Amino acid sequence: MGIGPVEYMVVSFPGSRFKGEIAPELDSLVKAGTIRIIDLAFVRKDADGNVSAAELEETDSDVFQAFELITAERGGFVNEDDLQVVGEGLEPNSSAALLVWEDVWATRIADAIAGAGGVLVDHQRVPRDYVLGAIEWAAANRAAGAGAES
Repeated sequence: MGIGPVEYMVVSFPGSRFKGEIAPELDSLVKAGTIRIIDLAFVRKDADGNVSAAELEETDSDVFQAFELITAERGGFVNEDDLQVVGEGLEPNSSAALLVWEDVWATRIADAIAGAGGVLVDHQRVPRDYVLGAIEWAAANRAAGAGAES
C-alpha cells in the first residue's frame, strides 16, 4: 500500500484566540477518508516573546479537546525545533497550529503510478490567491468577450 501526498500547514491565531470551527471540519475530512492526520501541534508566544509548545493534553480548553478527539493516532512528525521556528515567527501574544496530514484520497493514484512504473517528478500546490486571481481574470475576460459580441 502506498501513501498519498503529505502536506502541512501553519495557521496563526493573533491574540491566541482559538475558535472551534476548524476541528469539526477536520473531523469531517477524516471520517470521509479524505485525509489522515499525521501530526498536530500548537505553539504559543507570550507578550514577552517567550515561545512554548502547547500540548493538547495540558489544556482544559474545549477547542483543544475537540482537536484531541480527531488526532488520537498522531505523533512525532513535528518536533520541538519545528515549534521553536514557527514560534519565533509569531507576533507576541499569539499562537499557531501546525497540522501535518496525508491526502488519503490520492493514495489510489499514487499506487497506480507506482504500479505502472511511473515516478512522480514534481508535485506542487498552487497558492489559493493565484487560483482566485485566475478565476477572476477568466470571468472578467468572459464578460468582456460577451460584451463585444453584443
